Amino acid sequence: MFDSVRLRLTLWYVGVLSVILIAFSVAIYIFVERSLYERLDASLYSTLEAVSVALEHQGETKEIGSEATARALQELHRPDQAIAIFDVQGRLLAEQVAEDAVHVRLPSPAVAPLSSPSFYSLPEQNSESDDSCRGVVGHIRVPPRDTAYAIVINQSLEPVSEHLDLLQDILYAAVPLALTLTGLGGWFLARRSLQPVAAMSARAQRISAENLDQRLPVANPRDELGSLAATFNELLGRLGTSFSQQRQFMADASHELRTPLSVIRTTSAVTLQQEDREKSEYREALTIVEQQARRLSRIVEDMFVLARADAGHPSLQITEFYLDELLAETTRAAAVLASQKSLQLEVPPLPEAPFRGDEGLLRQMVWNLLDNAIKYTPKGGAVRIALVSRDAEYVVTVADTGSSIAPEIQPLIFERFYRADKARSRSETMHEGGAGLGLPIARWIAEAHHGRLELQHSGETGSTFVVFLPRA
Repeated sequence: MFDSVRLRLTLWYVGVLSVILIAFSVAIYIFVERSLYERLDASLYSTLEAVSVALEHQGETKEIGSEATARALQELHRPDQAIAIFDVQGRLLAEQVAEDAVHVRLPSPAVAPLSSPSFYSLPEQNSESDDSCRGVVGHIRVPPRDTAYAIVINQSLEPVSEHLDLLQDILYAAVPLALTLTGLGGWFLARRSLQPVAAMSARAQRISAENLDQRLPVANPRDELGSLAATFNELLGRLGTSFSQQRQFMADASHELRTPLSVIRTTSAVTLQQEDREKSEYREALTIVEQQARRLSRIVEDMFVLARADAGHPSLQITEFYLDELLAETTRAAAVLASQKSLQLEVPPLPEAPFRGDEGLLRQMVWNLLDNAIKYTPKGGAVRIALVSRDAEYVVTVADTGSSIAPEIQPLIFERFYRADKARSRSETMHEGGAGLGLPIARWIAEAHHGRLELQHSGETGSTFVVFLPRA
């Protein structure tokens, strides 16, 4: 039940508001109660001063005793208050009862001389009627005989209790009603606020690998939910691109693997159709099978390298070596292929270049670039490799004098299984053709070493590929 975000938001909202309302109600009740008691005390104190003034006036006329105190009370008209005057021995001298014949109630302990008025509250004595009261005791001395009097004034607390009970009833009714309305409003607002989430959830449930082109609805791209939906849509776009690349990779890989397998199977079947064949025919068939098996092995190895690249965290075998020695060794191996096409392989003096990286992968990168340049350079052309050492990086350049790459397909040459056969002539007389994986693998190796591979130039004079490798 509490798994619903809508319900949890509503409960949190109602819970926080209930704490605020209860605290506010308690504060209001205390404030009103204090205000009513302060007003009541002010009324009692005002009556106390009035009685004191009346007694002092009687003292000035030199009248004392019960009759004088009684006349002092007659000058006052306080029907809601009971007033009594006592002497120092505690004897009642005069009393004015309140309405409904309510007499003065004395606090406990008994009245004693005090330097200032003392307020007190007494609970009700009879459960049938509210006779609780608030009282004040004051002491004065009246000249010229310095006669001491104790003045006691009581006023019923029933009006105060009625006001407080009414306020309490109002708060008891208002707080639950406010919380109920708040809960309903919070539930409605939470539902409206989370409606985009429900729509996104319903749409996301319908998205699978077959329909990654669908996107989540974005109600308001400027709020948090809209930003979440936009981010998820970007993720779906990346996943769709990745799935498309994987499907294309599988299709292209199947096509490339099918060609040598078909040649091997066809050659073997044709050779085995006749029992008696010349030895040279068998050798020719085995040569074709060996070439296609070599091509098949190279495609599988290249696909394995790309699988490592797709894993995202390739494990590089980091060692320290000299980059110039690696280039020299790879160039000597490529010189055999160049000589078969009567190509001139130019290698200027290479500067000493200590480097730290995966020597095997870098050797494969350089070999792929040289092999690519030799394939696309016509007979009698030239291939040049150079190394330049800069402050922060090494620059390896592989240039050929082959035909140019059309500008519209230059951005595509680093895609897997892409071969620009129409732009550059391919010579496959002496060795098997590639599968279009050489340049993608070379770029990945450069990026794995925090470098980059770029096509710097391609025109009538040939093409130039440049590798930038950081020295650190």
